[in-house]
Amino acid sequence: MLNNGLRSTASRDGINKRLRTIIDLRSIEALTTNIYFHDNGNMEINTAIKALAALAHETRLTIFRVLVQVGESGVPAGQLAKELGIPNATLSFHLKELAHAELVITRQESRFIYYSANFATMNALMGYLTENCCSGTPCGIVEVYCDEKTAKY
Repeated sequence: MLNNGLRSTASRDGINKRLRTIIDLRSIEALTTNIYFHDNGNMEINTAIKALAALAHETRLTIFRVLVQVGESGVPAGQLAKELGIPNATLSFHLKELAHAELVITRQESRFIYYSANFATMNALMGYLTENCCSGTPCGIVEVYCDEKTAKY
């Protein structure tokens, strides 16, 4: 340092270089951060892969289907474990994987943790999978019925 307390030019250049490096690293980090949706609301491929990988296990798919059937109200983890006959530790592991893929939402009410399906992610995944179906022409809505007599083809 110089006598008047100002940093020398070499010292200022070193600080400026370090600041530029930090800014460059933050820019790179922002570019490489996993972005979940495009500006138009469509899902990114990495997010779709994470969701599909989470659902590619029989137990997790069963859990997710039950949560979809229950709806937005959700179900306590203990009740879910009891209904599916899954040990609590195993259920916890699978719910963690589904939560990591953002397919489930958790909320705590008093001492219970409720799990519900994340319908926004589910709908985004369905949209991603069917985005370019039928060679780009809109597909007709398919109605699904449990009773074949009322089915429309």
